[in-house]
Order: sequence, then C-alpha cells, then structure tokens
Amino acid sequence: MRRAIAPALEGRSLVEVEIDDPRLTRPLDPVEVAAELRGERVARVDRRGKYLILRFESGRVLLIHLRMTGSLRADALNGDPHRRALLTLDDGSRVAYRDVRRFGTWLLLEPGELDPYLATRLGEEPLLPAFTASRLGESLAGRRAPLKAALLDQRTLAGLGNIYVDEALWYARLQPMREARTLEPDELRRLHRAIRKALELGVARQGSTLSDYRLPDGSSGSMQREFRAYGRTGEPCDRCGTVFTKTHIGGR
Repeated sequence: MRRAIAPALEGRSLVEVEIDDPRLTRPLDPVEVAAELRGERVARVDRRGKYLILRFESGRVLLIHLRMTGSLRADALNGDPHRRALLTLDDGSRVAYRDVRRFGTWLLLEPGELDPYLATRLGEEPLLPAFTASRLGESLAGRRAPLKAALLDQRTLAGLGNIYVDEALWYARLQPMREARTLEPDELRRLHRAIRKALELGVARQGSTLSDYRLPDGSSGSMQREFRAYGRTGEPCDRCGTVFTKTHIGGR
C-alpha cells in the first residue's frame, strides 16, 4: 500500500479535506481534524508495522491504521457508500479513504509525538536487517502464550497479521498452539527465515484480496494464490496431505 500510494501524495499539499465518518478520528471531532489537515504538505509517506505514516513538512504526522478493510485509493470514489474521507490535492487529484467495516483510524500527531506513541505499541520490523533469529528469540523468551498468539501481538513483531503468521508457521513447520518460549535455536532460525519469506512474498504479490482489499489503483493483490495454510480448512496440505482443520487461537 505505501509503495503504491506514495507517488500520489508525496510533494502534494492538502487543499481540501473531508472526513465523513466520525469514527475515523474519535474521540476528536472530524471537522476539527479536517481543518487542521488543510494546507499541510506531504513530505514523505512511510510505514511502521500496520500503520501508514504521512509525514508533513510542518513536522506533524497523520498516522493511519487501515485495520481489516481500510484502503487509500487514487480516485474520488464518488457515490461509493464506503468512502469515509477524501483528500483533494494541489494538482487537482484526489485520494479517497475507503473502509467497509469502519475499523480504521486517523490520528494527527504533533512534532515529536510519533516515536513515543509507536514505541509502546510496536516491536521490531521483521524485514529490516536488525531483525535476527536471536532478536526473535529474545522477543519470545518467557512467553507462555501459544506461538501464534505471541506472533500476532504487535509488541512482539510489527506488522504480522493472521495471514502471514499462518503462512510463516507452515513454512517453519511449527505448531501454532505450542508455547512460544519453548522454541529451540534451530527452530527460531527456521521461524525467522519463514517470517521473512512470507512477508517478502506478500509484498511481491501486493497483498491479499479476499473480499474488500484493493490497491490504490483499484486492482487486486494476488497473495491469496500463494496460500499454503491460511483459509485452507478442509483442504489437503501441499506438503504432507493432511486435511487442514481450523482452531481459534487468541481470538483469531
């Protein structure tokens, strides 16, 4: 999402901002947030975990969490009942925020507020060089929670969701119900490689379109064609032939 939407936003000023859904900015008034955003110029679009970060030249930041069905679209989406906000840029183009289930959030932060805000909510970025098998082991040490639940905790690793945890555990040949703290060094190395493999494949395939997710140009991702474990209840495993069954872990 970041790679696809950045060219439409970077270097552009927000000349008009409409926020139609009060849930998007609560507890703040969406009219007031929209007024604060008008006139801001986007210096850069970044990502941290599942957050999109619009960095403005003023030093302020708009932190966008897309949640399950949110997306930014390089289109006005006129008439779309699921459009929740609209940015009009200084070149006349428009970027719409669309969210079917309305779980997404927009938070405007002042200079210096971003790092402290994220520090208490997010762990390491698993695609950065600093993320190693040893660091993964440190994050899981002492965790009695099931391995899948521990990996879904954003304070363990930033950005891992249900799909990529399932895929990584399949690649690593690890049981999701196993206590996270019990992994041996060779298993941690396998899991480390598997997490990176699953995420890199997801980036290359531009995400998974299962129902509502779309890229900024309206096209679909194709990661769903690569699934080895996620969403395959009742199907045989590609590796051993055992039929997949579904188990809820940590509410997922």
